[in-house]
Amino acid sequence: MNRAISLALIFEVVVFVLAIPGMIQVDDVPIGLAMGAGGAAALVPLLAAALLRRPVGWVFAWLAQAAGLALGLLTPWMYVVGGAFALLFVVSFVLGRRIEQSTPRS
Repeated sequence: MNRAISLALIFEVVVFVLAIPGMIQVDDVPIGLAMGAGGAAALVPLLAAALLRRPVGWVFAWLAQAAGLALGLLTPWMYVVGGAFALLFVVSFVLGRRIEQSTPRS
């Protein structure tokens, strides 16, 4: 489960960084605000992916989903993108837990 969620978190980093020029060009968000918000939002899933083997990594992973949705305050299309990543994360989390519980440990 950690591998799939780590990949999703890394994709979030890429998308959040690429959202910066979109915020600037499409929605006329000031450059400093776009870079600050996009950079901070990209840092959270990066930390989550790096720390996923520890309990604090899961806290950062959930915060990354909130950060993706929060970018929608600056540019509305990030509600859709952040929501898609949050849905992917929740489905991966729930299904991963079910698989881990049903797999017998040897």
